[in-house]
Amino acid sequence: MYVGITDYDWFKSLKQANCDEINFWKPGGKTNFKVLNEGDLFLFKLHSPQDYVVGGGFYLNYSILPSSLAWKAFGIANGAGSLLELNDRIYKYKKTNRLSDPDPQIGCVILSMPFYFEEKDWIPIPNNWNRNIVQGKSYDTSDQYGMHLFQQLQKVLSNQRFFDNLLEGNGEKNKYGKEQIIKPRIGQGAFKVLITEAYHRRCAITGEKTLPVLEAAHIKPYSLEGPHEIKNGLLLRSDFHILFDRGYITINKDLNVEVSRRIREDFGNGKEYFAYHGSKLLNFPERVDQLPDSHYLKWHNENVYLG
Repeated sequence: MYVGITDYDWFKSLKQANCDEINFWKPGGKTNFKVLNEGDLFLFKLHSPQDYVVGGGFYLNYSILPSSLAWKAFGIANGAGSLLELNDRIYKYKKTNRLSDPDPQIGCVILSMPFYFEEKDWIPIPNNWNRNIVQGKSYDTSDQYGMHLFQQLQKVLSNQRFFDNLLEGNGEKNKYGKEQIIKPRIGQGAFKVLITEAYHRRCAITGEKTLPVLEAAHIKPYSLEGPHEIKNGLLLRSDFHILFDRGYITINKDLNVEVSRRIREDFGNGKEYFAYHGSKLLNFPERVDQLPDSHYLKWHNENVYLG
């Protein structure tokens, strides 16, 4: 477990919005976060003198992003009501401004399946907490402080029937009390970030690296039961994303680009796009399990592509 320090306004905003994923952002945006593995617990502690654990979530990923992309991916799940409000909070901590730092970099701890405690259930921090801690502290159930914190956490979450609801949501029942490996659910915001990182922040087709114009595209839309999985996604320049979604461009099972003649028929042009017809994806994930899945590509070829 990791206990991260945050302010009450951030916590209150997220609790009221009841977000299903969270960006626990760090204003520095330079150092990595290597404390947790996927599925580990990340807990929220308020600034002193409110020395309590008030909620948490399951760790999914860490990424250093410009605030504009963090806002595009998570919106109010950043704990702010607007990009302007988010930036104002970042500038406050970094002691910069919009002229010197127009799109500030922040460290994004991405959390899934968050939980929020009512004030009566807030958990006092362990006795070995050092008040000089600025960002947070890790705990392990192998020591007495970590075990005591985990037991208190289990008690509160059990009263909220959190584990029951979580297991039922995963299609499991009657398993309370047994050890469970939690697989964090990937939400829309996390999907955007994971795709961006998997494709090394470059368009799969063109290799474009200008981050503001790159978008995470589902191969099979989420609205049609296409999952938020890296293998069901592509990072595309915004115009290629639009054409892909409307069927003017597709990717075949060999990861070659196909451009429909309908672009010329419908719009009388498309020279730039036809230049990519027959070319192999210029950029793709290094991991084999993150490559575009042939099942989803076949679905797009047969159900969306205009041929």
